[in-house]
Amino acid sequence: MTLKKKSGNVLLGAAFLMATAAIGPGFITQTTVFTNQLRSSFGFVILVSVLLDLAVQLNTWRIVGISGQYAQVIANRVLPGTGYLLAMLVVVGGLAFNIGNIAGAGLGLNVLFGINTTAGACISAVLALVLFWSREAGRAMDTFTKCLGFVMIGLTLFVVFQAHPPIADAIHRSFVPLQINSTAIITLVGGTVGGYISFAGAHRMLDGGISGKENTRTITRGSITGILLASLMRILLFLAALGVVTGGGILNPANPAASVFSIAAAPAGYRIFGIVLWSAAITSVAGSAYTSISFIRGFHPVLEKNHRQLTTAFILISLLIFLFVGRPVKLLVAAGALNGLLLPFALGLLLIAVLPGKKTATYQHPVWLSVAGWLVVVIIGAVGIRAMLTDLPALWH
Repeated sequence: MTLKKKSGNVLLGAAFLMATAAIGPGFITQTTVFTNQLRSSFGFVILVSVLLDLAVQLNTWRIVGISGQYAQVIANRVLPGTGYLLAMLVVVGGLAFNIGNIAGAGLGLNVLFGINTTAGACISAVLALVLFWSREAGRAMDTFTKCLGFVMIGLTLFVVFQAHPPIADAIHRSFVPLQINSTAIITLVGGTVGGYISFAGAHRMLDGGISGKENTRTITRGSITGILLASLMRILLFLAALGVVTGGGILNPANPAASVFSIAAAPAGYRIFGIVLWSAAITSVAGSAYTSISFIRGFHPVLEKNHRQLTTAFILISLLIFLFVGRPVKLLVAAGALNGLLLPFALGLLLIAVLPGKKTATYQHPVWLSVAGWLVVVIIGAVGIRAMLTDLPALWH
């Protein structure tokens, strides 16, 4: 394999890891629920969120990729100790959401084969462990996420054709919405580039050997590809749900996404939903485990040497919490609120690192990218602080 082809495979794998890490069970449910509420105007929410997502990922991939250093290392260079705090927040948030990913994988196998959800979760966790313990785990993960990513996109595209959505109206309302829902925009941004997802692709790119100023264009292309892949899946889910609800379909509040697939593509729709749900969940398990451990493995040679054992522990702890506690609602909500602060905190540290005159600045970061990044920091930070002040106190009373 030529160096150029190997580099291209790594980059595409990193982009798919970022995209499939974002496309989890929550991603599917959120898209369906908001489409049911906003109808065609949800297209505007998607458009705005894609622009914000691009600002986050262009900055993250460039700063991490060109510096050749993981996000936590850059953070520690900006302000000693913040890298450890960032790593802790990523691991805690990733672990909390991985419980939901494990649950989603179990439910997906339950839909497909009728097996118990608990058994499905165990089987899925074992498959994830086999992936990470394979001889070339990085290449195996790239292939795994790419294959299941294409499966999700292909099957959802089929459902879109069956749903017959009003595409012209969806395009029109994407630019001229009847209503604007700021909560939906923030939720989508957090679900696509929040928490560990922000760094999944960038860290995989570094592990694949792509870094440095000479790879600026390649790094930029990878970040855009990741967002476009996740956004394509979001758009397809939106169109499928829109076709169903505008056609008079009534979604089951307990499982609205399953309703979309079942109504649009009966009788096979429910099975297709099972495949998409399992694919989304198991790739998110891989993305969460890989990225969370990438934040701590470099802190000590012992951690680096035993990173597979750490990944195994991460997945098994997620599984055990699901098996013995279920999906702890308070923990998931609290982790969601923390992730609302994690994105502006992490992105802010990266942007400080490339400020002109800083010793940590390894190259001249484009002004327009910095401005776009700081805009996201302010917007998401304000909403995250509001969530911490209002939602969490109510949660624990």
